Amino acid sequence: MANHPAAEIQVDADLVRQLLRQQQPAVADQPLQLVANGWDNYIFRLGSDYAVRLPRRQVAVQLAANEQQWLPGLTADLPIATSAPIFAGSPSEAFPWPWSITLWFDGAEVSLQPRDQNVALAAPLAGFLNAFHRPAPPDYPRNPVRGVPLATRNDAVLDRLASGMVPHAARVRELWEAGITLPPWPGPNLWLHGDLHPANLVGAPGGGLQAVIDFGDLTAGDPATDLAAAWLVFDQHGRSAFRAALGNQYDADPHVWGRAQGWAVCMASALLANSDDHPGMYLMGSETLMEILTDVRDWV
Repeated sequence: MANHPAAEIQVDADLVRQLLRQQQPAVADQPLQLVANGWDNYIFRLGSDYAVRLPRRQVAVQLAANEQQWLPGLTADLPIATSAPIFAGSPSEAFPWPWSITLWFDGAEVSLQPRDQNVALAAPLAGFLNAFHRPAPPDYPRNPVRGVPLATRNDAVLDRLASGMVPHAARVRELWEAGITLPPWPGPNLWLHGDLHPANLVGAPGGGLQAVIDFGDLTAGDPATDLAAAWLVFDQHGRSAFRAALGNQYDADPHVWGRAQGWAVCMASALLANSDDHPGMYLMGSETLMEILTDVRDWV
């Protein structure tokens, strides 16, 4: 079923211009264009170098606040650029929620390129994760659907498999049930991107990875959540290169890749069950599911 949530507040270029003039006048007169109206945020391009992100519904407000609070410090020394806020807009009479200015990246959206080209992303994405997956402090932002024990997502996944929207549901359920029986992550809660799929990666001109964007699901917990990118982003060849590039950072947990495959099942089923009004996201879910079903490795 179509499941794109309606905006709870309407934002246009005039409103964004007003906010900029009130809070960041140095860039307020640059060209402004709406480029995305996603599930959680409006995205406007500001001039040639910046983007403005504004929540479009209440549930995204805390996500925006989390990005403003945590990302500048977390990403300052990473080897890959990110969409961390470079200016944190405050709620006002014109707009009641926090909003942000980030860098704009001119590279290619990875979700629009063939998967066999993504092998060029394996080493830089592994480098990003090895640097980002650091122990988080006790007050890290909680997220009920990312970083948590995989079994807590069981009801949601089984509902999707019963919906008729997920192909090969019986086999997918077998893989899912194998994943949720694995031992949990034995280490500390590590910082997680939380939504590491191709639409949140920007390819560099000429190949490679320019930026990782959209940290709205930022949280901490089991790194297997982010390692699901092995199936969400890559084909078999790219997956092998990605795992090799990660080195031995996760070797202390022999079950991390089995849980990562479980997270890939969780995310692919969500894309398939909820994105029939967004062909690009549905295709991403379909391709990911095929990667899971045809993977020649025994990850579990």
